[in-house]
Amino acid sequence: MNRLRAVLHSRALMVVGIAVALAVPALTLPRLPQVSLLPLLLGLLPWVVGKYVLCPLRWHALTDAGFSRRWHLRAYAESELLGLVTPGHVGADLWRLRRLTTGGLGRADAVTSVALDRFVGAIGLSVFVVFAGTALPLRTIAIAIGVAALVLGALLVLRVVRPGLLPSRPLPGPRPLAHGLLLSAGYQATTAALLLGSVAATGHTLAPLEVLAAFGASQVAGALPGPHGASPRDGALVVGLVALGVPWLAAAAAVAVKAAVAWLPALVLGGTSLLVTRRELRRRVLPEPAPGVA
Repeated sequence: MNRLRAVLHSRALMVVGIAVALAVPALTLPRLPQVSLLPLLLGLLPWVVGKYVLCPLRWHALTDAGFSRRWHLRAYAESELLGLVTPGHVGADLWRLRRLTTGGLGRADAVTSVALDRFVGAIGLSVFVVFAGTALPLRTIAIAIGVAALVLGALLVLRVVRPGLLPSRPLPGPRPLAHGLLLSAGYQATTAALLLGSVAATGHTLAPLEVLAAFGASQVAGALPGPHGASPRDGALVVGLVALGVPWLAAAAAVAVKAAVAWLPALVLGGTSLLVTRRELRRRVLPEPAPGVA
């Protein structure tokens, strides 16, 4: 954990993250066909609200730990920037865990908070996929049921063998869970809006329900990890758009634009908050100067 702390707070990681955040759009966008900015911006704005407002509010609704909404907004924005520069977005969850434990929350409760937020997000995504008219493969459903059974079994064993490893705080009730699911559905809708705007930016149009179907089908491939912008989910999305009649080049351009523009709010919101957080942590660690010392 000390090594992880040093990595996450290192200046080198921040410099690399900012450099990558600037390089990805700079290298990607000039290579694409002509892109219209207006529909892209019209899709980007609701997605920014979904990613950086609805998702942190979902996390806040599921985490009864005394942290303010503003705290969750900042911590989530920071985690998104670190997630974009780490494989499989793993840095996002690690940073959120670090922020929770630094704020005084126990490790087991912090893990439960992040895991529950991911779980509710996955349920919201599954509902959205079904709503989009995409059937989930039986293998995917079987894996999900198997993982849930293993988690439940592990919790029962820990309850008897090592009860100290279980979270001390009660799990959220039906109302916070329903609130989280509603916010998760709203976020998925904004993601579909960004995809719709990205396709329109390449000069092609699709019906909203067709975009929902392509988006829902691509999420089935999201279980396989990959780098941002070049994951199996992105590849499946390109294939789905092509199946709907979008040319290969335009489909690839739309997905590339969608991935590239995600760096911009991550850099502005997450990068700014991360700098402020680092300064606050340094002030807590550094001793106060003695009275009369310049």
